[in-house]
Amino acid sequence: MAVIAAFILNAGLNFVLGIAIARMLGPADFGRFALATAGAVVLNTLLFEWLRLSATRFYSARVRETEPWIRRGLDRAYGAIALALFAAAALCAGLGIAVDPTPEGRLVMTAGTMVAAIGIGLFDYHAALARARFIGGAYLRLVVWKNVLAFILMAGTAWLFPQPVWVLIAGGASQFLAVLPMRKILGDKLLGDGLLGHAPASPHGQMRRTLRLFAAYGLPLIAANAVYQIMPFLNRAAIAGTAGFAEAGYFALAADLGSRAFSTLGAALDLLLFQIAVQAEEHHGREAAETQVSRNIAIVVALLLPCAAGYWAVTPALQALIVPEEFRGPFADYTDLLIPGLFCLSIMNFALNPIFQIRRRTSPVVAAALVGLAVNGVGLLLLPRWIGPQGVAVAQTLGLVAAVVVLGLRALTGNERLPLPGRDLALTGGACLAMVLAVLPFRGLEPTLALPACIGAGVLVYGALIWFLDIAGLRTVVRERFPKRLPAPVR
Repeated sequence: MAVIAAFILNAGLNFVLGIAIARMLGPADFGRFALATAGAVVLNTLLFEWLRLSATRFYSARVRETEPWIRRGLDRAYGAIALALFAAAALCAGLGIAVDPTPEGRLVMTAGTMVAAIGIGLFDYHAALARARFIGGAYLRLVVWKNVLAFILMAGTAWLFPQPVWVLIAGGASQFLAVLPMRKILGDKLLGDGLLGHAPASPHGQMRRTLRLFAAYGLPLIAANAVYQIMPFLNRAAIAGTAGFAEAGYFALAADLGSRAFSTLGAALDLLLFQIAVQAEEHHGREAAETQVSRNIAIVVALLLPCAAGYWAVTPALQALIVPEEFRGPFADYTDLLIPGLFCLSIMNFALNPIFQIRRRTSPVVAAALVGLAVNGVGLLLLPRWIGPQGVAVAQTLGLVAAVVVLGLRALTGNERLPLPGRDLALTGGACLAMVLAVLPFRGLEPTLALPACIGAGVLVYGALIWFLDIAGLRTVVRERFPKRLPAPVR
């Protein structure tokens, strides 16, 4: 429950923070900030993502005690990469001050992007350590620290120094500083020459072999994630180059708020469900793990599909109530075009990718990502000529739809196909359709009425169907979690 609470808190504060920064920077500077932030995410994916993936897949409380060299190797790898990236950032900053000493200079923005990537990488790595050891309280405190510091530093910087580069650096610093109070809880005690005084020392060459294993496991996933991060980076750059940074800001706000809505819920589920599958493999073997992954797919779809439909339903009300005035209009237009692609991306990340992670054969994930990038590239060449800047959003969505189709066919067909929970998926689709029909009459009301009416009607209809039909076993899960608080089923 602490993990779920952390993600709800993270989602809410990130949503508010994004709106606040957009309001204080304005469309053009927010477009620059969003482009640089996308670059920081790409850098983090390329350089640090393998550490997060490896910690999630191979680190645990048992490994902490019996194989301490795994954590030592991860820490050293992060330190070496972070120092090299910080040196590169310092070099870019120095050159930027000498060549173009303005906050909007490319070299200065590049330096800020590198600093932000270091902070993101450190936070994600320690969040993965907490996840791997199932210490939800520590994870919650880590997220609270990050959000409090981010709101203070980023919003404060945007208010006092409304330049994208300073807000970017403040964001990286907030994530870096959030880890410091949690180092003792998440760290391993150093005693003598080894970790955890009673634990065995690293066998000769074991750390090197471990890092090679991590690289072999993580590189395909990193390549795929990098493609999915490069896609929005290229799309934002394409809009900025053809329609200006203000238009890029409109696109970025819609994309950022939408992706946070999906990724926050999906990552919260992944934190719990994937680790359950890993534990099933550790204790009962690969077949048990794949059975658990199949169950997980049903749960992920049962929660993400209504999220997509509900977000579409409340977009007009959200735009009128909380989106800065200068972003209104384009925000809703871009959001409607981006939602299907964001849903597909979440399904890949949190439902399909775990199949290949459990099997430790992650190259199909790369193939699907490359197909998506190719489709996105073709769309970038053709669609903006026909329908203007919104063609970029359509291109991104088509690319993500193509990628999920390719990955789904690879995972769910052939000799090693994973059995789909067909009943649960069909019921989820029907329940979402009923929910959409229920909220449609309220979508056109005044925003102050439409938002609570849509949310209330949607939760009531979909929640009731989930409960009575036990879609994805969610009713069973709730009863097992709160056995004394719920009445016994009527027989």
